[in-house]
Amino acid sequence: MAGVITGCGSKKNDSNVAKNSGDTFTVGFDAEFPPYGYKDDSGEYVGFDLDLAAEVCSRNGWTLVKQPIEWESKDMELNSGMIDCIWNGFTMDGREKEYTWSTAYVDNSQVVVVKKNSGITKLSDLAGKNVIVQSDSSALAAFTGEDADEENIRLAASFKSLQQVGDYNSAFLNLDAGSADAVCMDIGVAKYEVESRGDTFTILNEHVSSEEYGVGFKKGNTQLRNQVQETLEEMLADGSFDSIVQKWGLEESACLGQPGTDSVMKAEDTVKEKTGFLDNMLDILRQLLSGMLASLGIFVLTLIFSLPLGLVITFIRRSKLKVLNWIARIYISIMRGTPLMLQLLVVFFGPYYLFGMSLSNSYRFYAVIIGFSLNYAAYFAEIYRSGIEAVPKGQYEAAAVLGYSRTQTFVRIIFPQMVKIVLPPVTNEVITLVKDTSLAFALAYTEMFTLAKQIAAAQTSIMPLFVAGLFYYIFNFVVAYGMEKLENKMKY
Repeated sequence: MAGVITGCGSKKNDSNVAKNSGDTFTVGFDAEFPPYGYKDDSGEYVGFDLDLAAEVCSRNGWTLVKQPIEWESKDMELNSGMIDCIWNGFTMDGREKEYTWSTAYVDNSQVVVVKKNSGITKLSDLAGKNVIVQSDSSALAAFTGEDADEENIRLAASFKSLQQVGDYNSAFLNLDAGSADAVCMDIGVAKYEVESRGDTFTILNEHVSSEEYGVGFKKGNTQLRNQVQETLEEMLADGSFDSIVQKWGLEESACLGQPGTDSVMKAEDTVKEKTGFLDNMLDILRQLLSGMLASLGIFVLTLIFSLPLGLVITFIRRSKLKVLNWIARIYISIMRGTPLMLQLLVVFFGPYYLFGMSLSNSYRFYAVIIGFSLNYAAYFAEIYRSGIEAVPKGQYEAAAVLGYSRTQTFVRIIFPQMVKIVLPPVTNEVITLVKDTSLAFALAYTEMFTLAKQIAAAQTSIMPLFVAGLFYYIFNFVVAYGMEKLENKMKY
């Protein structure tokens, strides 16, 4: 709170800023969006849009800074001044009032990519199918946005599901594994992806929608926009724009300077309509409700399966059989030594790539629960082991003298003492689990934080993220309070 207040107190009126020679020009882009912006084999960020930006910087004496961004966070990056513009195949359609735009320079369309042997040949064949789009993308807006055509809305309603992923590589992994039937995306990106992935996929002839790309600046920053726009027009006049277009094979899409491409720029309105705070808050809560339930489901089911599984792994880890002992050691080492997100991807895509098993969309949720349970069971197993080994050996010896069996000794003497010892570290893991539920988006499973990012991107507001953060805090506060009460009850 102190940081926010300090930032607000020192904030300058920088909504309309020009650049001088020698300044940096920071371009925000999605680094997984070829051919407009991506990382090549040499590790360099390249692309059509980045080449245009480099030429603009060269002519103005600016230093180009290529800044990869999380696409859902693009508005916060722009409004906070971390980037100067969004230049990455950025669709103007449906966003006309949210940014200060350049003229359109690419005329793009949304198309559908499917497997060649899928039997899907036209858009109507997508009825009852699982379709994937990138979150906060033009394809998503074409099906669910406020300006979506009635025909596309009806088409989306016929889908079995409309899933969202963070990047197109994940989308094609789902398509390849059979957990999705089609991917809807920009035609330029679709052509690049299909050509680079061999003879496996094809693009349907019918287009979902048409759109135009522009360079998006912070609302009201007309001075910087005008500088960039003038430079682009100079590049068009001397032929350098066309040279860059030809380099990237986008001759059919380039439209800079054509009639009508400046309509959004000429009609821009620097005043953005705002809704009341209370109405906006209620609307955010309503939209987040399904995500909250999804996060709660992951949390509860993970605990149900991982807590007892961790105890089983503890027994194996303490086994006198060396083979079992080492199996448990290796399992725990892998689960604790690799990212949870990677483990989720392995659980989900492993059956297809290892055994050729076709995946269903319903397996997505099961994979999330399996991945989380296997991961947290490893952590709980080590916590349990430390608790058991913390019980004095004299307890075992006294139980043996009194004639207790090994099972009776553990259940009636060791286990109750172990529970008292491990409650604090178990509480830490449970609290971490609440926050880790957001990683389910790696499998295109939409939980609360992912939904909050999508709403924040759609509203160009940080408020949904604050609401999500408040939910996590309250949830964790309740968990910590309950565990503290349990600890106090066990201090006998």
